[in-house]
Amino acid sequence: MGGVDKPALRVAGQSLLDRVLGAVPDAAPRIVVGPPRRVPAGVLIAQEHPPGAGPAAAIAAGLRLVPPGVSHVAVLAADLPFLTAAAVAALRAAVTADAAVFTDRDGRRQFLCAVWRLEPLRRRLAALGPLTGVSLRQVYTDATVAELAASGDPPPWYDCDTGADIIRAGAWLRDHQTPTGT
Repeated sequence: MGGVDKPALRVAGQSLLDRVLGAVPDAAPRIVVGPPRRVPAGVLIAQEHPPGAGPAAAIAAGLRLVPPGVSHVAVLAADLPFLTAAAVAALRAAVTADAAVFTDRDGRRQFLCAVWRLEPLRRRLAALGPLTGVSLRQVYTDATVAELAASGDPPPWYDCDTGADIIRAGAWLRDHQTPTGT
């Protein structure tokens, strides 16, 4: 999107990042990886090194802030306007080995809409060596992954990669909002 701060873009009155953070209200801690930005109280910020090193490096940077005692982590893109707490709970419930991911209608894994058990994810990242430029597909290689076909429209893994996606998401949310008090 031409260098636009995509997580800060607003859809139906709320930033994309706030929508994703709203889908994990009970996560402790909630960690955002990327350049410094305003985040809600209690949300931690991490930065991959070097900046822009790619999603595998970003995940590793976020994991450095995960405290002892955490067993699962959600790995989520910051541009998922339809992600809900129920969708994240379904992913977590589906983790029987290493991870669970949503798949799109063509069966493609949506790597940035997933829940992992923490230790298998750490092992996968460590096995890959230097993470700059490592693709998410490589992170998932050799992992035991449960796949969930998302029901409903729009799906929770719908990401906003273009201005048209932002407009489409906003229109859908405006057209499908439940009136207050019902």
